[in-house]
Amino acid sequence: MCACAPPPGPRKGSGDRAAAGSSCACAKVVAAERVGRVRWGGPGAASYHRDAVLEQPCAAPVRVRTTALAAERKPGAGRAGSSGVRAKMVEEEQAARVVRCGGSELNLRRAVFSADSKYLLCVSGDFVKVYSTATEECVHVLQGHRDLVTGIQLNPNNHLQLYSCSFDGTIKLWDYLDGILIKTFTDSVFVTIKKEKPDVFQLVSVTLPRTPRQDAEAGEPCLVLDYISPSPKCVAFGRQGDYVAAVRDFYLSVYFFKRKATSRFTLSSSGNRKHAKNNFTCVACHPKEDCIATGHKDGKIRLWRGFDDEKKYTYTCLHWHHDLVMDLAFSATGSSLLSGGRESVLVEWRDAAEKTKEFLPRLGATIEHIAVSPAGDLLCTSHADNKIIVIGRILEGSAYSSVLTGLMIDPRTKALVLNGKPGHLQFYSLQSDKQLYNLDIVQQEYINDCGLVQIELTKAAFGCFGAWLATVEQRQEKEGELELQLKLWTYNKKTQGFLLNTKVSAPHEDRITALCFRNAEKSDSPTLVTASRDGHFKVWVLADDSDIYRQAVGWTCDFVGSYHKYQATNCCFSEDGSLLAVSFEETVTIWEAETWELRCTFCQRAGHVRHLCFGR
Repeated sequence: MCACAPPPGPRKGSGDRAAAGSSCACAKVVAAERVGRVRWGGPGAASYHRDAVLEQPCAAPVRVRTTALAAERKPGAGRAGSSGVRAKMVEEEQAARVVRCGGSELNLRRAVFSADSKYLLCVSGDFVKVYSTATEECVHVLQGHRDLVTGIQLNPNNHLQLYSCSFDGTIKLWDYLDGILIKTFTDSVFVTIKKEKPDVFQLVSVTLPRTPRQDAEAGEPCLVLDYISPSPKCVAFGRQGDYVAAVRDFYLSVYFFKRKATSRFTLSSSGNRKHAKNNFTCVACHPKEDCIATGHKDGKIRLWRGFDDEKKYTYTCLHWHHDLVMDLAFSATGSSLLSGGRESVLVEWRDAAEKTKEFLPRLGATIEHIAVSPAGDLLCTSHADNKIIVIGRILEGSAYSSVLTGLMIDPRTKALVLNGKPGHLQFYSLQSDKQLYNLDIVQQEYINDCGLVQIELTKAAFGCFGAWLATVEQRQEKEGELELQLKLWTYNKKTQGFLLNTKVSAPHEDRITALCFRNAEKSDSPTLVTASRDGHFKVWVLADDSDIYRQAVGWTCDFVGSYHKYQATNCCFSEDGSLLAVSFEETVTIWEAETWELRCTFCQRAGHVRHLCFGR
C-alpha cells in the first residue's frame, strides 16, 4: 500500500483553547535528558565469492543522565568506540556497575590470518579477538592490555603466537589458540614511537628480554627511520625483511638493514598537472621481488623498482580509483596486487598490469584495510562501517556511522537494534556478541560519493510487541527541499522477517522528531503517533485496505493535533495506552487516547524537552 498523503478529512485537534486553564505544576510524567552521542565500534566479479561477514556495532560510550544511572568511558580508553559497548548496567546503592556485553571497533587496524587460514585475528578496543573463518564465531578474546591495542603481528618464529602492542606502553606475546598470555619474550620487534613534537614519529627497533615475569622492561630503542606516519599502513617490510619502506606526505624512505643505509625519494607536490595530489597514503612490499607499491591521494598506484640506487630508480603508474587509495596488499605469491578505497570496490591487478585488472564491487562501504592469508586461499577487507568480509579464492563465481535511530531492543529476539550499514537497520545479539542480520530499509543501491547527499534512516520504533516496525528516512539536498518517507513493516512468521506494508510520502511538512506505538495489551487496533517540527503530531491507525482482488490492511492518518504552533519534540503513551503525552518545546501536553481531547498541560522552563516517558 502506498499512501502519498493522509486521507481527506482527518480529525484535527488543538490545545489553544485549553491553554488559559493549564497549570505550571509537576506532572507524573518523567522527562529525562539524554546527553552524549553514539557512534558505531553482488555479483560482478569472476574469481571471488563472499564467504563470511563479521559485523559489530561500534559505539562511543553513552553517558546517560537519569535519576540513578550513569555510565561513562574509563579514562585512557583510546579513541571513541574502541572499548566497545558498555550496555548492561546494574543499579547499586549510589553508583552504577558497568559490565561489558559486546560490540567493538574491528576496523581500527588490519586483520591478521593465522598460518593455516583457520583463524582471523582482529584488534578490538583493548582486546584482540580470534574468529574462526569457517564458523564466523569468536573463539577467544585475548585480554590483558589496559588501553587501546594499536597493532598485532604473528610471531615469525612461531606461527601459533601473536604479538600485540598497546597505548598502555606494553608489547605482549600470546598463544592465540589457547587464549593465554606467554610470559617470556625472545625476539626483536619494530615499533612506532612519538617524539616531543605532536606530529613527528620514529620507527625504532626494540629488543624484548627473556624473563619469567609477565611485565618486563624493554631495552633501549634503536632508530631505524625518522619522520614517518603513525599509520601502520604507511610502513611495510620487504623481501623477507631485507628492508623496510615508509611513506609520509610526498616522501618515500627505504632502509636497508644489511647496508644500514637509507634511500629517500620525493614526489613533486604539483606533479605534471596543476593541483595534482601526489600525497602517499599507503605502502606494500612484494613478498619475493624488490618492488614497492605505493597508494596516493589522487587514486594512483605507483610501482617502484631499482630503489637501491637513488639515481637509477623507476616507477610505473596504475590508475583506476577516482579517490584516494586506502590500502594495498600483495597476494601470497606476489602475482597480484590488491587495492581498495572509497568506491567500495576491491581491485585486483594481475601481474601488476593495467589491462589485467578485475573487480569485486558493491562491498557496502569504504575499504579501510586489506589482508591476505599466508596460504593465499583467503583474503579479507575491513570497512568503514565496522564490517569485515572474508573472501575465498577457491570457487569460481561472484562473491555504518552515526546512530540516528538511537538504541532499541527487538521484543522478539531481544537483539540490540540500531543503524547498520547505510540505509539498513542491524539486529545485534549482545549475548553472542554477533550481528544477526541487516534489514534493508531504504531499498536502494548505496553509492559512496563524498558530494552526494544520501538518504538517511533517522527514526525507528517497534510496536505491538514486535509485530510492527515503523521507520523514517529523509534526504535534504537544499534548503526547503526535504524528502521524507514513513514506512511501516509487518513481521511475517513464515519468512521470520519484516515485510513492507505501508509507505507514506511526505507524512509531515518538516522533519519527524519522534514516533511511538501504543503497546497496550487491551488496545483494539495498532496505533502509531508521529511528532514533527512542523508543529503537529499525527495519529496513524491500521485500517482495512481490501479490494476485489485481495484482502489487506494498511495504515492511514486518523487525527492531527497541535499546540500553539509550537514544534512537537517528543511523544509517549502511558503503560495502559489510555493517555498520550506530547511535548511541544518547553510544554508537555496530555491527551485522551480514545477521543484525542487535550486533558492538561505542564510547563517547565529548563529548556526544550528532549525525552518523555510515563512511569511504569
